[in-house]
Amino acid sequence: MSNDPIALDRALASFDALWSPRVVTHVNDYDVRVAKVEGEHVWHAHDDTDEFFLVLDGELFISLREPDGERTVRLPRGAVFTVPRGTEHRPHAPHGAAILMFEPTGTPSVGDRHDELPDHVDATTGHALGPLGPRDGD
Repeated sequence: MSNDPIALDRALASFDALWSPRVVTHVNDYDVRVAKVEGEHVWHAHDDTDEFFLVLDGELFISLREPDGERTVRLPRGAVFTVPRGTEHRPHAPHGAAILMFEPTGTPSVGDRHDELPDHVDATTGHALGPLGPRDGD
């Protein structure tokens, strides 16, 4: 992991895979991950940790199964939301989005419990960020 600043736009431009987060840095025992998303993820839950989302671009929806029933939150660009531990949820982005997530290192992207995984969802604890390529003006 580099000790140099990381431009999130360059990090996101370094890969094309959807629902396949990349670890951009660590904070204590947490990963800071970025991902490109489009379409639907799977219903899943993280039993022992909350999950933090920040929408960098586009719009993300997160459906939640809560004690009072199911609801969906809308996260436009710049919005943050934390899914409480143990809450079943399903992120989806009909028109695509770029997101940043903050989770304990080693947290599976599909949680501890999940529906059957479709081919377009990557079950990972986060991939290493590859080369970022030249910056503007380099």
